[in-house]
This record gives sequence, structure tokens and C-alpha cells, in this order.
Amino acid sequence: MIFNFCALTDTGRARQNNEDSVVYDPQTGVAVLADGMGGYNAGEVASGMATAYILESMGVRLRDTPQTLTSQFVRSAMEACVSEANQSIFNAAAGNPSYSGMGTTLVMGVFQPGLAHIGHIGDSRCYRLRGGQLQQITRDHSLLQEQLDAGLVTPEQALHSNIKNLVTRAMGVEQFTQLEVNEHIVELGDIYLMCSDGLSDMVGPDDLAKILTVDSTLESKVEALIDAANDNGGRDNISVLLVEVLEAPGKRGLISRLLGK
Repeated sequence: MIFNFCALTDTGRARQNNEDSVVYDPQTGVAVLADGMGGYNAGEVASGMATAYILESMGVRLRDTPQTLTSQFVRSAMEACVSEANQSIFNAAAGNPSYSGMGTTLVMGVFQPGLAHIGHIGDSRCYRLRGGQLQQITRDHSLLQEQLDAGLVTPEQALHSNIKNLVTRAMGVEQFTQLEVNEHIVELGDIYLMCSDGLSDMVGPDDLAKILTVDSTLESKVEALIDAANDNGGRDNISVLLVEVLEAPGKRGLISRLLGK
């Protein structure tokens, strides 16, 4: 089992600068996407700090550990890296008036054969396409999601809500934050979609699924997702990170190899 990564970020049609940041490392299986917020350029600083720190720090932890990478070890490493990055962003905001109030949402994954650890803070999301069916596997930390959970609004009303972007959890705005981490069984053929709300607010789940199920390269799918968000208005920065689960070369069955399949 191997993982194919592809990512792209776009300013969109309405914003002047891009406050999203997205990074990944195929060697460690770490992928990180952040959607910054704050004053002029401050959101860009927060998201860039988050992704750069987490990618590097997770890489060190995953490569240098002498022990087997247990689920508990990976979870603890994710939580520690996010906590340290959060403190760095918080301190930078406190020490520079132009960065005051900056923060970022986050979605990240650590992909290992058979298992994906998905963590998030705020309303940056992760979806999984399996067997042609798209499922959102993160739950937004937002005021709107709380209203949905309480039955105060219907899913139909939520589509037109004016509080879509009010998050209840973020990185950098307080000294401490909490990463929600969940583990998911990985199967061959899965495609994991991580995105900022610049995609999920502009393109509905049915259209996301249609794009992801087209027989094309991962790069083409990423570009099509960005184009769809822009075609629908592109009201925010758009970031997409796709992770495709493939069979490792040389792992096909004997009969398949003999038949040339």
C-alpha cells in the first residue's frame, strides 16, 4: 500500500492575498492544510507557521523514533506538534501588534499502511471517497455545526446561513487549543480530500464526488476542484490536498502477474 499526494492552493476570485497554506511529505505520510485568519497578512503568517512547524516536527518524531509507530504514539505526536505550533503562533501574535488576533484552522493527516490518523481544528475538512461514495469524516468546530447538532437549524437552512465561518476552535488565538484526532481504516482505492472552506462552501458534496470519481490523474482532479470553486464564485481562498491509496508495485498476486494484469 502506497500513498499518492497532490495539492494546490488558489487565491480565488474575491480575495487579494492567499491566507491558506498546504504541505505534505510522502516519505513520512504527513499532510497538513491550514486556513489563516486575522488582519492584513496575519492569517498568511499563522497558516504558514502552522504547516511548516507541524510538517517538520512530525517528520522528526516519525523518522527518529526507535519504536514501532503505534496509534498512541502517532496521536501523541500529532497533539504535541499542534500544541507547540499553537504556542508559537500565540506568542508571535502577542509580540507583534500587526499580528494581533491572528489564527488558523487546521486539518492534518498521518497516513500509514492500513490506517489514517486525521486531526482537525475549526472548519477545514477531510472527506473520504470509497466505492464511489463521498463521506465527510471530520465534524466542523463551528457555531453553525453546534446549531445543527442542537436541531436549531436544518441542513437546508445551514446552506444559506450567515454564520458559516464562525469557528469555535482555532490555532493561535488562545494559549491552548485542542486537536480532535480520529483513526480510520484505509482501503485500496480510497481518496482522501482535505480542504479549506473556500472549497466546501463553494462546491457541494455531490459535485465533489463527481469530480473525484472521474477517471483522471490526481493532478487533474485537484485542478478541477479548484476550477469548480472559482466557477461558483471563488469567494475565498481555495486549498485542496488529495491523498490516493494505491497498491504498492510488486504486491500483486501471483496469478495476476502471470496473466500480465
